[in-house]
Amino acid sequence: MFELIAEHASFGGVQRFYRHASTQIGLPMRFAVYLPPQASAGPVPGLFYLSGLTCTEETFVIKAGAQRMAAQLGLALIVPDTSPRGTGIEGESASWDFGAGAGFYLDATEQPWARHYRMYSYLVDELRPAVSAELPIDDARIGIFGHSMGGHGALTLALRNPTLFRSVSAFAPIAAPMQCPWGEKVFSGYLGANRESWRQYDASELMLSRGRTFEAGILIDQGLADSFLAEQLRPEIFEAACATVGQPLTLRRHAGYDHGYYFISTFIDDHLKHHASVLFA
Repeated sequence: MFELIAEHASFGGVQRFYRHASTQIGLPMRFAVYLPPQASAGPVPGLFYLSGLTCTEETFVIKAGAQRMAAQLGLALIVPDTSPRGTGIEGESASWDFGAGAGFYLDATEQPWARHYRMYSYLVDELRPAVSAELPIDDARIGIFGHSMGGHGALTLALRNPTLFRSVSAFAPIAAPMQCPWGEKVFSGYLGANRESWRQYDASELMLSRGRTFEAGILIDQGLADSFLAEQLRPEIFEAACATVGQPLTLRRHAGYDHGYYFISTFIDDHLKHHASVLFA
């Protein structure tokens, strides 16, 4: 059962913030939902957005400017938090890129993280079916996208569950985490030393093993002034994996754009239209 925390009228629809008791996480979790005006007449397609490091369920809602186009297209937007909160784990908030605000959309297997850091199962097995059951969102028409850590999450969740997520896109995703410092750090901490267990959360590795999956294509936007591009994001590795298996990919590189929400807000309409073209087909 969802507890409504706040709601705000927006472009003929409503922006809501919820809290609920999560069985997968074992703690209360917060998330945001934008329902477009079309939802008053019946279920609409839903689009999950997974945020990046340090973000909460509010960041995208406030900064991306997505509600206007979502209202025009008739898309619901579902935005979960980026990690469990208040677990009591020692050192949980000691690092900005590991622990609180950095759940990396995986199921941790290492202690003390394994009990609560189960963002993959939370999203796939709990939140996704729950929003369709409790809100006017069509369970058969769900897409997913995200930014940075959330771009990594969107790609991996979609590639592993193509029947659950019909469309996928990303802004500046961590596209090959097994080959970057962020991935090395979080995978070692959450999953342990066995690198084979890391592959299930690496989009480039999943693309090579799963093959051509999304016939309508994958959209990725990347800023060339992004300070994380060369060391942490590695989109060229994902691009090569897509080429190897014949997966249609539109990877757009933009001069002058960095890693932040000015970049995301510039191209957000293109992503919503990409998903609408699949979900309304």
